[in-house]
Amino acid sequence: MIIKHKVNVQNSCKKKLDSEHKRLIIKAITGTLENEGVDSRCVVNILITDDKGISEFNREYRDIDKATDVLSFPMQTFWKEGWTGHSDLEFDEDTGELPLGDIVISIDTVIKHAADYGNTVEYESVYMLIHSALHLLGYDHINECGEKAMQQKQDAIIKEMGFEKYNDK
Repeated sequence: MIIKHKVNVQNSCKKKLDSEHKRLIIKAITGTLENEGVDSRCVVNILITDDKGISEFNREYRDIDKATDVLSFPMQTFWKEGWTGHSDLEFDEDTGELPLGDIVISIDTVIKHAADYGNTVEYESVYMLIHSALHLLGYDHINECGEKAMQQKQDAIIKEMGFEKYNDK
């Protein structure tokens, strides 16, 4: 049985989002969910913004007055990291879909990271989206153990998707 996840992408910045970049965004999210074995139809909302836009979210929700690369806003609570089924999750009664959460990503910071790390903008975008999707599934990096597990997951998923780092800075 093939599950088709729903990924809504909105762009609020001046930089135009072409169809190829939008396809990569959807692939990053659905690839992460498939890799984690998510067997329920999920909904993830993505907002592509700039440093000014993400700064506003960061200030409002985290009391940090600066830009960042990506923010995750989970709508579900996972008692342990990763997908273990859907017994305690809250589905939308009207659609039967599972709202996983929202992701806000700054294209400005992604472009800066790509230059800093010697990677493509596409690679950095996909990497940040995988990172954020894992947060929606309960992964975190508040300690060294969690950071290592999350890093390994990200690397495995991005490699499975066929992306290679140009540089290992």
